[in-house]
Amino acid sequence: MGEDKSALNRRDFLKIGGVATAGLLAQETMQASVRPLPPLPENPRTFEAMPTRNLGKTGYRVSIFGLGGQATIEQPNSEEQAMAIVERALDLGVNYIDTAAAYGGEQRWSQRYIGKVMKQRRHEAYLASKTDDRTRDGSLRLLEESLRLLNTDYLDAWQLHHVTAMEEVDQIFGKGGAIEAFQEAHEQKMVRNLGVTGHADPEVLIECLNRFPFDQILMALNAADKYHMSFQEKLLPLALEKQMGIIGMKIPARGHLLTSWQPPAPGTASGATATATKAGTLNMREAMYYVLSHPVSTVIIGCDSVAQLEENVKLAREFTPLNEEQMASISTKAEPLTRQALFFRYIRIGH
Repeated sequence: MGEDKSALNRRDFLKIGGVATAGLLAQETMQASVRPLPPLPENPRTFEAMPTRNLGKTGYRVSIFGLGGQATIEQPNSEEQAMAIVERALDLGVNYIDTAAAYGGEQRWSQRYIGKVMKQRRHEAYLASKTDDRTRDGSLRLLEESLRLLNTDYLDAWQLHHVTAMEEVDQIFGKGGAIEAFQEAHEQKMVRNLGVTGHADPEVLIECLNRFPFDQILMALNAADKYHMSFQEKLLPLALEKQMGIIGMKIPARGHLLTSWQPPAPGTASGATATATKAGTLNMREAMYYVLSHPVSTVIIGCDSVAQLEENVKLAREFTPLNEEQMASISTKAEPLTRQALFFRYIRIGH
């Protein structure tokens, strides 16, 4: 995307607004030059490619499969493979892409790779990113860098990343907290919609929704959900009541729910993989269709290869909702894997 005058205005606001003493002056100065956001993105292939749903009350029709910015897309020295996945996703009609400042470590590989594609195809994808900083100034710095790496001057959604504890909620909504950055970025048309994401504790996310009128929520939801700190019990109904866009993630639990998963030998794995000690019980169709049969807008899944992406899009294209008996059967098959399927709620790590 070219550096037009509105882009420069937005970038200037970020640079000036990061200085606390000049914050109010910056807002007043920039308000007069703020230009409207471009129209919502449109991928011309989407509606023939797969079913779509409303992204809450945002006015956007989203493909029921969205591309997650992890897996290969966040790995170092994977530019060719990562860009091929993003390009192919757009070619296949995917119109929602998710990334974060935290994906890919300090080099932010995920944003770098996606940004190389966005330079030419920004108008085809609803682009969502995140801040894991809980302060106003820190979040604005992350936003400035995210826009630069993603080759755009605005995000379709900016989200609070991985909110886990009530102490974080208090910091976010306190004086100088990240919510101030969200409000300013929204007013200055640097972000279209605002969201919150989380994996660990539904009560923490419920508190966030009760404190601020977010447009969308990204929540961990898979076939083992109801067996430990369920998100579908209270959080999902509240998001529906508030007419939010609802994005499901951790669908196959980083593969740990799938029959293709075989646990590593004892002592050879670390982190989330070390907790996945049992072979999976579901195929990808069961894992994806279970979540899509809930009232979510879309699901995002990171892909290891173009072939894996193509299989996920094929499943989305063929989707029909499961009945209650089918849902119960899949959930029962997942129950023995609860700990590895919901590792992010037990050990509270991950993105």
